[in-house]
Amino acid sequence: MTKQYKAEKIVPYNDNEAKTKQVKTMFDSIAKTYDKLNITLSFGIDRIWRRKALAALKKHSPSTILDVATGTGDLAILAYKKLSPEKITGIDLSEGMLEVGREKVAKENLENNITLLCQDCLNLEFADNTFDAVTVGFGVRNFENISKGYAEMFRVLKPGGVLMVLELSTPEKFPMNMLYNFYSSKVIPTVGKLVSSDTKAYSYLNQSIRAVPQGEEMAAIFRNVGFKTVKFSRYTFGICTCYIGIK
Repeated sequence: MTKQYKAEKIVPYNDNEAKTKQVKTMFDSIAKTYDKLNITLSFGIDRIWRRKALAALKKHSPSTILDVATGTGDLAILAYKKLSPEKITGIDLSEGMLEVGREKVAKENLENNITLLCQDCLNLEFADNTFDAVTVGFGVRNFENISKGYAEMFRVLKPGGVLMVLELSTPEKFPMNMLYNFYSSKVIPTVGKLVSSDTKAYSYLNQSIRAVPQGEEMAAIFRNVGFKTVKFSRYTFGICTCYIGIK
């Protein structure tokens, strides 16, 4: 029986609908304000995290990349600029987020290099052994079934391919853990209410960060679906963690 993780039980709105459906609804509702609020809440540090995580992929020289939970396409666009692959395919549940992402891709004149598609990461519409690398930026906590999501990403990776997951995490050491708990539980929901009409979305953000598997628990999921070489690095006192797995 597949283990159920706490994050899978955390939902944006209610207990009557599947998490996948609720996450889609939530991101559709906040798509227009997502980028602005994301930069505000992270003070722009999320851009540094993305660059560091992609630097870990550079030695693998991937030609084809799948960006799961691509959202508005920030990681996919940066990956193209930093890694120069032949093709990047981004997938996401939310058409609202993808519409914003496609506008960004067009603005960068990268329509021939980056394609954004609406797909569910739990049922990827790609053949086995398709991609050299798979990336996920701040999306795993939204998976309805984390193990199945990882298994699907493993399936579409070529042998020797690499999975890179960048995810928010909670600092372990004092006083950063105390400061972060205050910021995530008080500041994030408050600012979210001021900027977004979806007041529950940013309360969900705080809860999902606390619940998502972290450190060795997250690394264990990589190993359980077949990744043999797994490592992780913590960024900014443990506020963010980068996980790397090789198929």
